[in-house]
Amino acid sequence: MERVEPVVIRKACVGDARAIHSLIDVYARRGEMLRRPIEEIYRFLRDYLVIEEEGEIVGVCALHIYDDELAEIRSLAVAEEWKGRGLGRTLVEKALEEARDLGVKRVFTLTYVPEFFEKLGFSRIDKTLLPQKIWRDCITCKKLPECDEIALIKEL
Repeated sequence: MERVEPVVIRKACVGDARAIHSLIDVYARRGEMLRRPIEEIYRFLRDYLVIEEEGEIVGVCALHIYDDELAEIRSLAVAEEWKGRGLGRTLVEKALEEARDLGVKRVFTLTYVPEFFEKLGFSRIDKTLLPQKIWRDCITCKKLPECDEIALIKEL
């Protein structure tokens, strides 16, 4: 499909939290993404980028910093009716730009759609190469130790 430039791509604000939660929850209910409780979205609100079209949040992506070496792209979601227009790519590219600006050296993601990230220059890796993620987040995940997400990383 054709790429449509979004009206607004910006950092999320407090008023976006419920829309972010709803968008992520669509995919979480289908088992295509991990759930993000609303409290967690508020706690990490500064991590989120949103795409807004006519006042509606139609895409979201978070860049979560682990340390000066590593960040994660997570919670990438685009509203069904907006899929195929390049909004996911736009969000990931903006998150990578932000990571570069912050001085992060590597960005990873855990996903069920590795081909999307491979088109953006990410390479598959073994999850055990991400101890920061495992000990901070995965240790409390209900999918541990049977995680079926695929890890990918990109050097910046």
